[in-house]
Amino acid sequence: MKLYRTPRGPVIEHDGTFHPVVQDWDSLINHPDLLAYLRHSAERSTGENSVERVLAPIGSQEVWAAGVTYYRSRTARLEESKVGGGASFYDRVYEAERPELFFKAAPWRVRGPGDAIRVRRDARWTVPEPEIALCINARAEIVGYTIGNDVSSRDIEGENPLYLPQAKIYDGACALGPAVLVSTEPLPPDSAIALRVSRGGAIVAEGATTFSQMRRDTRELVEFLYRETSFPTGCVLLTGTGIVPPDEFTLQPGDEITIEVPAIGTLRNTVAA
Repeated sequence: MKLYRTPRGPVIEHDGTFHPVVQDWDSLINHPDLLAYLRHSAERSTGENSVERVLAPIGSQEVWAAGVTYYRSRTARLEESKVGGGASFYDRVYEAERPELFFKAAPWRVRGPGDAIRVRRDARWTVPEPEIALCINARAEIVGYTIGNDVSSRDIEGENPLYLPQAKIYDGACALGPAVLVSTEPLPPDSAIALRVSRGGAIVAEGATTFSQMRRDTRELVEFLYRETSFPTGCVLLTGTGIVPPDEFTLQPGDEITIEVPAIGTLRNTVAA
């Protein structure tokens, strides 16, 4: 079952029809039995054939991210950090028990489907990072999955690992959507994640991977995140990327970024001028 956030409020997609929910997003995400509640709500309402404009599926939740969870991201981070002397840090994180977890975005910095994302004006090398995002309630329970784009300035991070916040955290550097796949079961390991970047009608970067290529267990990531940090309305956790464009690629104004996870949908954004 999928859950969308719209200007009118949450909307359930069930059996090809859409059903509004009269409840605010934060309360809904933290319902004690979210999936059963959504099913019951959909069965009691008359469905509509379409949904209006879709917003980012987030209320007051913070967005956090996990790094170096895929071998491909480990390799890229090692390469970009050679000059700054931080290459060994990422290799050690990949093998360590403790994951890399960092703050990514406050909700007002997040962009939704169809919105424009941004690249830093002082960055020379910026890439999209397509990721599965966990939607987690205040009780540290994974209630669903969505798509995330962890836009990153690789040159800034590569210059010095201590510059990670500047490479990762700025207005429009995170996109989420289009829907939350609400489920009590883990996302299947063979779930495909595909990236395509188009420029002037031509594809300039693309790639694909599966969720099974992630080294970390999602429950382990959530346990570490919630170990000493509270989230009164829950949070969204990006789980890392296994798709890294070639080193010569950087995002440019007007680029269209498409990230597809068939079970969830397609997140499409353009780069702001």
